This record gives sequence, structure tokens and C-alpha cells, in this order.
Amino acid sequence: MFIDIACAQLRKHKQNACGDYFISQRIPEENRLLAVLSDGLGSGIKASILANMTATMLLRSLEKNIEIKKAAEIMLHSLPVCKVRGISYATFSALDCAEDGQVSVVEEGNPDFLLLRGTKLAPVEHKEIVSAAFPNRKLKFYQFQAGLDDRLIFCSDGVTQAGLGDNPAYPRGFGQDGLLDKITNCLTAAPTLSSAELAQIIAQSAAEVEPHSLPQDDISACVVYFRNPREALLFTGPPYAQEKDAYYAIIFDEFAGPKAICGGTTANIISRELDRPVSTPPAQHSGSLPPVSSMPGVALITEGILTLTRALEYLEKDKFAEKDAAGQLVDFILRTDILSVMLGAKVNQAHYDPALPIEIEIRRNVVKKIAAVLQSKYFKKVEIQYI
Repeated sequence: MFIDIACAQLRKHKQNACGDYFISQRIPEENRLLAVLSDGLGSGIKASILANMTATMLLRSLEKNIEIKKAAEIMLHSLPVCKVRGISYATFSALDCAEDGQVSVVEEGNPDFLLLRGTKLAPVEHKEIVSAAFPNRKLKFYQFQAGLDDRLIFCSDGVTQAGLGDNPAYPRGFGQDGLLDKITNCLTAAPTLSSAELAQIIAQSAAEVEPHSLPQDDISACVVYFRNPREALLFTGPPYAQEKDAYYAIIFDEFAGPKAICGGTTANIISRELDRPVSTPPAQHSGSLPPVSSMPGVALITEGILTLTRALEYLEKDKFAEKDAAGQLVDFILRTDILSVMLGAKVNQAHYDPALPIEIEIRRNVVKKIAAVLQSKYFKKVEIQYI
């Protein structure tokens, strides 16, 4: 199974910083995914710092293979308590799960997470761990087996308490009932909603029940979706040994998922070996980049190094709405979970043309940077094959 995870956040109205903090990390060699959502006390910069510190420390403990209950207890004993309100300066929900569906969750202070099987809420048993230092503070520990198409929903109390006291339709706030109704309606209409889409819907729905749709608290919604992976292939750069062009063209052609090509030389190799024409529409608005081309059986064909470099820039800056060739390449990449890259090792002398911008790097380095940002920021898997 592939674990699709995403978090959507909205800041409290008139605040410059979000007082919630979400952090996640994949450990590919262990087929594990770690995530922490923390809610700092209050709002603004102070809450943001407390939540960031809590989530980061807890994630680093899990990363070092400290058992999740132990890591959470250490965190609980480390967090100071507000002298005025008598509660901890940050609450948290931590997740440690494997691709075979083994899930461990620990919560302190955050709303209980939801386990959805299809559109049905599934009960999950938990154990309570009482803090030795602070008897009024308790951890909830869950351990269970997730199945294909299960979803986990985590949120801060900015979701469940949205509209509290201000919206007659939700006199006790949006609550888990309102949250569950919204999720159920969404999944009934669109059963394959991605985690990013559903998280965004939850966050916006919570904001909409607030006065004038302005959040009165920081809102965070995290969704974890266990599903079959979506795989895609990107071929860029000619193979090192020209006599293997036909071999790699066949591998490219036989790949079952969506395919893209970056590079005119690469596209010409595939066209020649598979006897399929490359066509470029005569009129396209493509900005400063060469326009996209098309070929039967290929989802997208773009120019090479310029487009890859611009795509990297878009990924780093979260620019998803661009319609040029790089924007289309980003859209192609982000619609997949596992991106396989066939990276040709033959040197293209055009990359050393002094007329090109000096920030343009050779293809291999750009692809490595794209892989790094996809893995760290977008939780994708990237497999690079040098050919």
C-alpha cells in the first residue's frame, strides 16, 4: 500500500503565524511514515514556536526508533504547564505507520482521530497512560492494522470547536459529528479523493462555520489515506550508450502508467525507435519556455534542462497554477505517488553554452534536486535509474 498524507492549515484571523505545526517524514529503507501535529497554547508567534518545538522533538525521537509511547511520555514530561490555565503549552498527535498497515498513534490533548473504512467510522480501542509527574495529564495510545482504502483524520481543536457560541447550527462547535458528516458526504460523492483534497475541504468547512468565515483559532486538518500507489515514468536525457536506445525505448513503452519525456533529443530517440511522430502545435502560449509537444502513448513532452529547472523552482515555491511547460510537468509529477526517472548519462554539450543563464545546472543535478524536494516536501517516492 501507499500512504498518501497531507495537511491543510489556516491561521487564526489577524495572526501572522499559525499556532499549529505539522511535520512528516518518510523513511524509505524501513517503509515507514512518521507524522506529528501539534497545537501550541493560544495563537500567534508564541504558539507557533511551542508547537514547532514539540512536533520537531517528537518526530526526531521517532526517527531514532524510540518507541512511540516512550517518546510521547518523554515529551509529556518535558512540556511546561501554563500556570494560569493549568494545561500544557502544546498538545500533540503522533503517528508511526508502515506500508503493510501497522499503525501506532499517540495523542495528548488534541481531538481524537477518526478511522474511516469507506464512509463508515470504525472504532479503535486505546490505552490510557497517566503521567507520573502530572496525574491530570493522560496519553491515549492506539495500535491497530489499517487496510486498503482506510483513512485517518487528525485535526486541531480549531476544527472541532469552529463556530462554538457563534453559529446556531453548531451551538457546541463543528465537533466530530459535523466533521464526520462533511467527510462522509465528500467521500460518497468522490470515493477516491486524495489526502490533499480532503484535508483542504475539512479546513475550509471549519472556517465556513465561523463568523464571516474568519477562523477564530488556528485550523489544521491532516488526512492519511492507505491506497494502491499511482506510478508514473519520466524519461530525460539520451542514454550513455547509443546502441541501447532501442532497449530503453521498449522499457519506456512497456511501462504501464502515465509517461512523460523531458528533452528534445530524448523525444526524438523514442520517436525514432518506436516509429511514432512527435508533433508540436503551431501556436501555444508558453512564456519563456519552449512549448509542449505530443506523441501517441505519452502524456507530456517538454524541452529538457530549462523546463526541469523551472519545474524545480515551482516545486520549491509552491507555484502550482502555472500553465507553461514547467507547470504542466509539475502537475504531471504531483498526480503520482511513485515517480520513476530514467536519467540518461550522455553529456549534452548544449548545457555548457555560455549564452545560457548561469543558474542552469546540468540535468543530473537538477533531477536530484527535484527528487529531494518531492521526497521531503511532497512525501513522494522517487526512484532514479541512470542509463
